[in-house]
Amino acid sequence: MTSKGLSAASKQPEIIAVANQKGGVGKTTTAINLATALAAIKKDVLIIDMDPQGNASTGLGRERNDRAHSSYEVIMGEVSLAEAIVDTAVPGLHLVPSTIDLTGAEIELVNQDQRTFRLRRAFRDPVLENYDYVLIDCPPSLNLLTLNTLAASHSVLVPLQCEFFALEGLSLLLQTIETVKANFNPSLKIGGIILTMFDKRNNLSEQVAIDVRNYLGEQVFDTIIPRNVRVSEAPSHGKPVLLYDLKCSGSQAYLELAAELLKRYNANKKE
Repeated sequence: MTSKGLSAASKQPEIIAVANQKGGVGKTTTAINLATALAAIKKDVLIIDMDPQGNASTGLGRERNDRAHSSYEVIMGEVSLAEAIVDTAVPGLHLVPSTIDLTGAEIELVNQDQRTFRLRRAFRDPVLENYDYVLIDCPPSLNLLTLNTLAASHSVLVPLQCEFFALEGLSLLLQTIETVKANFNPSLKIGGIILTMFDKRNNLSEQVAIDVRNYLGEQVFDTIIPRNVRVSEAPSHGKPVLLYDLKCSGSQAYLELAAELLKRYNANKKE
């Protein structure tokens, strides 16, 4: 486990859920590579893998047999957040890995008090003062793990694949976010919609991008993540694409997205 010394001046990180109940939209890929891009521009970043599949952990090089503690133990109150944090190959980027044990967390939490606020409680740990950004990779479903994440976050980033049913699934997620705001976390905001897997050779991708921008306006990031084979290959090597191939179009897009996110969040803080 890593333990960076607490700074003298306390800082509060921006806690961001990366969520979409639809699988295969680039959610985990976005969480990994956005976190890496933020670290590359000298931000201290923690990524928390809340998906039982553990793909964010694997994609950052943490093998399944090398996860002494996990987000399951954190949410169940068995270990502190600080105890579960591990290093990654990316300077400035740390990880709370996931294990398959998370699949049982929802059942175990059903009859417990404050079951929606277990992650928020874990975030009382002063170790968070080490970080500028905390990114949480949600499971691809609107379950109790996702609700815990949304209840503990300041904002939500929504990766949205440029395909035919994109808006249909997005509407359900936006409804869920409004429900969480009304019942659990009044300050939760939509941090932005990220268009992913964009294929410039496909007219449908262009039309979906236009439709989403017409529907959600400025909530949609200007940066678009292209469909890129190097992005797809990187997880099998246990690396973010920025380490696998910095010069590819996918890596450059995530660096642009990180810069745009910083600009957007800094502007919001000034308001």
